[in-house]
Amino acid sequence: MQEAQVTIVGSSNVDITALMARLPGPGETVLAQSYQLTPGGKGANQALAAQLAGARTEFIGAVGQDSHAQVALGQLAEAGVELGRVARANEATGVAIIQVDAAAENSIAVVPGANAQVTGEVVSALGSLHGIVVLQGEIPASGITAAMDAASDRVVLNLAPVIELPREYLLAANPLVVNEHEAALVLALLDGTEGLSGDSEPVIAQNLLDHGVSSVVITLGAQGCLVAQTHGIQTLPAVKTTAVDTTGAGDAFTGALAARLAHGDDLAQAAEFAGRFAALTVQAHGAQSSYPRNLARL
Repeated sequence: MQEAQVTIVGSSNVDITALMARLPGPGETVLAQSYQLTPGGKGANQALAAQLAGARTEFIGAVGQDSHAQVALGQLAEAGVELGRVARANEATGVAIIQVDAAAENSIAVVPGANAQVTGEVVSALGSLHGIVVLQGEIPASGITAAMDAASDRVVLNLAPVIELPREYLLAANPLVVNEHEAALVLALLDGTEGLSGDSEPVIAQNLLDHGVSSVVITLGAQGCLVAQTHGIQTLPAVKTTAVDTTGAGDAFTGALAARLAHGDDLAQAAEFAGRFAALTVQAHGAQSSYPRNLARL
């Protein structure tokens, strides 16, 4: 039996997280109780999640030649993620500045740094990408399209943040993984409109399918997720839990989803597992540090 393989091309950051009672408003200063310096970045987070969820995982990206690089890649290395094709750029390692309040809500600002070097030229030079290929919106669009061209299997496209891609690449996602707001933004790209749809998530998902997207997963936070395929749309409820910090939960979902697809699960089965995996991550602070190391907990 062929080994489950996931290849993730994406971002790697160091997260600087401030914990505070509430998030500041515009122009306001709020004192934080503490801060943490931890590894993050959507691509790296998803790579760790895929590895911990049982797939042999390679992460492809770029970090700087600074002290943050070791922090950014440390937990991936410990977990056994393949890092041989991570580039060392002259730019600083990417940084995410995160604020988390007492209700586990967060706001995030990202400084791409070395992630901007994951371009189409760099990715094309790598050759074929094996297994389930996972991509996000934190690297240049040219890097995303080159990775999709090089993929030997299905592509999981987590278009977060939503950036402009040629129509044929949006339609090649299988699945497209987005939250409610991102789903409306992608639909606007496909419709060629500036305004966002006010329709419900099932209607937006059906519209995405009607455009030709192969399959769609819309994450709904505490309400679970919606799985849309040509043969139907279903909503999977969330696991009930008390959230402490939701940072990285969406990435945990996407990485675990890819791992289960690599193991041969259908999309609904993979999404159900990913929801359970992600629910465990919100019970502790941080992104990668909160990911479950013991699948028996699932």
